[in-house]
Amino acid sequence: MNNATERLVSDVVRRLERAVHERTCPAVVALQGEARTLVLSDYDYLRDEPTAQAFEQRAAQKAREIDAGRFAIAVPQVWLFTGEAIYSRAVANLPLRENEVELIAWMSFDPDDGVDYGYLPYSRRPSGEPVFDDDAQTVITAPVQPYPKYPGQHLLQALTEDR
Repeated sequence: MNNATERLVSDVVRRLERAVHERTCPAVVALQGEARTLVLSDYDYLRDEPTAQAFEQRAAQKAREIDAGRFAIAVPQVWLFTGEAIYSRAVANLPLRENEVELIAWMSFDPDDGVDYGYLPYSRRPSGEPVFDDDAQTVITAPVQPYPKYPGQHLLQALTEDR
């Protein structure tokens, strides 16, 4: 991941950290064009797949308008790590089940470097206040088989189908 993409990922993750502290759970996407960077958010993103896809399609349209070549998207999720796979679900005000982790899942795209995936896990104090450890952020370096519902997949497809 190059420095510009790293800064973009850092920006969307920090924005989402602030939102989680405020007890909101939007998706946040930053679209970087030649002249400017546009940041969009959507609070209904986690409601269902059609809503998420609609937001990513709107983001793709805005990316075309500003001629964005690079983007980063971040979404709060709950992941369940098993030996064979990782399952995800939307965040909720329910207790976590065994082996579940709250985290910020992110994806970035740069035309020169390709796609990067990662996540930043966080925990909660007994009061419910989230605690983030930026040193725990992980860039996934293992071969990735992203599933169609991974945050950013529709945006990636929309922006790269013209290339």
